[in-house]
Amino acid sequence: MDATPTAPEGSAAPVRLLVGDDLRRSRGTVFFRAIFALPFLIWLAVWAIGAFFVAFVNWIATLFEGRSPAPLHDFLARFVRYTTQVYAYANLAAEPLPAFDGEPGYPVDVEIGPPVRQNRWSVGFRIVLAIPALALLMVLAGSGSFALDSSRRNAFPLLTLAAILAWFCAMFKGRMPRGLRDLIAFALSYGAQTWAYLLLLTDRYPSSDPLTAIGPLPTRSDPVRMEVSDELRRSRLTVFFRLALAVPHLVWLLLWSVLALLAAIVNWVATLVAGRSPQWLQRFLSRFVRYELHVLAFLYLVGNPFPGFVGAPGSYPIELHVAGRATQNRWTVLFRAILAIPALLLSSVLSQLLLVVAVLGWFAGLFTARMPLGLRNLGAFALRYTAQTHAYLLLLTGAYPYSGPCHEAAPMPTPIPPPPPPSYPIAPAAPAA
Repeated sequence: MDATPTAPEGSAAPVRLLVGDDLRRSRGTVFFRAIFALPFLIWLAVWAIGAFFVAFVNWIATLFEGRSPAPLHDFLARFVRYTTQVYAYANLAAEPLPAFDGEPGYPVDVEIGPPVRQNRWSVGFRIVLAIPALALLMVLAGSGSFALDSSRRNAFPLLTLAAILAWFCAMFKGRMPRGLRDLIAFALSYGAQTWAYLLLLTDRYPSSDPLTAIGPLPTRSDPVRMEVSDELRRSRLTVFFRLALAVPHLVWLLLWSVLALLAAIVNWVATLVAGRSPQWLQRFLSRFVRYELHVLAFLYLVGNPFPGFVGAPGSYPIELHVAGRATQNRWTVLFRAILAIPALLLSSVLSQLLLVVAVLGWFAGLFTARMPLGLRNLGAFALRYTAQTHAYLLLLTGAYPYSGPCHEAAPMPTPIPPPPPPSYPIAPAAPAA
């Protein structure tokens, strides 16, 4: 990968995360990363005290003038940039030590535009308007992700858990997994956008879309992949009663889960012996995982229409494609429940993220009759990882879930068999003379 930081594809946002990390890691610096990051965190805490008072002065000045004064804007922009660089280093998203001055050029950097005129009403109520973004940031990066908030009630936000998992991977491989690096970068990107909005560096509301937060993203064709074709319009009536409407599906999903558990045990024994799942178990468990995805997509407002009860392929706009049977390593099959623990931990945090997406999407759907694109894509990302995790655990695939945002490769078109050659009637042979 090119070491030059790159912006998200097609991005013209005033706050952009630039990623130029090459994924290589030194085991020595990874092992002592918390110690090496300590001086930068102490300096960040000191800098945050000054940033608090500057932010208050900037709020008053912007309220009267309609835009941030350039010196205050530059100081706060440098603070947000330095915070991003420090937490990129501390959470293994970048390898070299950052500087102490917040200058641009770090492998994981943030670019902030110049001061622009802002609406005074939105400036006056900026703290209130930022509450939804801060609620989402709590799950993504935790209360201690940026130094303006010193409390640490949330022990395992997505950023922290991804950094812990990446620490073990980097210690064993000497490299940062691309998926975990991009997941951490997404959390840092949203944090930078949120604090830039809160500190009046921009009036652009933070975008929660993982597909536009960083770039360029890889295009993958996993054995278990998700296709999203749902529109963003929502009926206010079905949004208001969404939980009640989902009750029949939740009851049926619970009953189906009991059968799926028994089928999973049989499938584990059969795959351990034969090296791949029996065809009928593959079909049954694939339908179960697909139906679970449909129900969760409807429940969390990622999808709009009421789903069916059988998990049929192609029956819902949030669709799961599961590849056919493939030979799997028997050792990974034997220890599949243990190997899936990191993915299950990450999936549990993403379930909290889904809950926040659903609550924010519920209010947005009631007021605007639409699901915001960023929230829809963020919810779809969490659902995709959950489905891949369950498919891996149920032995539908031997591919480990991909933890980062990515583009889904278009499915290969089904080849159309050539038409049969035309048949011509054979004239009867002339009678012999």
